[in-house]
Amino acid sequence: MSFGSPNPYEVTAGWNPAALAAEDERATFIRRTYVHLAGAIALFVALEAAVFTLVPMATLEGLMQSLFASQWSWLIVLGGFMGVSWLAQSWANSNTSQAMQYMGLLLYVVAEALIFVPILFVANKMAPEAIPAAGVLSLVVFGGLTGLVFVTRTDLSSWGKYLWCAGLAALGIIVAAVLFNFQLGVWFSGAMIGFASMYILYETSNVLHRYRTDQYVAAALALFAAVALLFWYILRLMMELQRR
Repeated sequence: MSFGSPNPYEVTAGWNPAALAAEDERATFIRRTYVHLAGAIALFVALEAAVFTLVPMATLEGLMQSLFASQWSWLIVLGGFMGVSWLAQSWANSNTSQAMQYMGLLLYVVAEALIFVPILFVANKMAPEAIPAAGVLSLVVFGGLTGLVFVTRTDLSSWGKYLWCAGLAALGIIVAAVLFNFQLGVWFSGAMIGFASMYILYETSNVLHRYRTDQYVAAALALFAAVALLFWYILRLMMELQRR
C-alpha cells in the first residue's frame, strides 16, 4: 500500500524527458518500464506465496494477534512502511548508481509484500476467492487506464500536487480511524479505488512525458505503488461486501 510520491518532474528538472527523446529510445524506455513493472508484480506474488506456504498458519495467527493487540501496533507498522517507501523511492530515483535504483525497487516490493500479509491473511479466512478476483480486476483496471493514457497521450503532470494532498488527507483519515476506533466503510474503499485509479493515470502520463529514458526503474516503482494501492482497496471493498 502506498500513497504515491511527489511529482517526478522535480527529480528530472533540467533533463530532457523521454517525450523529447528519439523514437527508438522512447520505445525502449517504455518497454523496459513495463518489463520491470511485470517483474515487480511477479516478485510480489512469489513473496506472498512463499509466506503463506512456508510460514505455519499458527505462526501467522500469532503474528496477527500481536499486530492487532494494540491500536498503536498498526500505526507503527504503517509509519515504518512509509519510511521504507521514502527510502526505496529515493534509491530508485538515484542518479549515482543503477544498482542503487534496483535496490530501491527490490526494497519497495519486499515492503509491500510484508504490509499486505495482514489483509491477505484475513481475506484468505473470510473470502479466499476475493484475492484472485481482486488481482485480476486490478490488472484489468490498470490495463484500461494505461490504454486510455497511451491513446490520448494527455500530460497529467499537473495532477501531482492535488494527488499528494489527497493522499495526505486519506492517511489522516486512516490514522484517525485507528486512534478513535471507527470503521472505514465501503464509501472509503470506493473513494480510494478512485484515488488509486487517478494515480495510475498520473504515473502513466509521467512515463510518457516526464521521466528520463534512464529512469525506467523509478517509473516501474511508481506504477507498482499505484497498482498495489488499487489492489489493496479493491480487495478491501470485496471483503466488506462479503460481510453484508
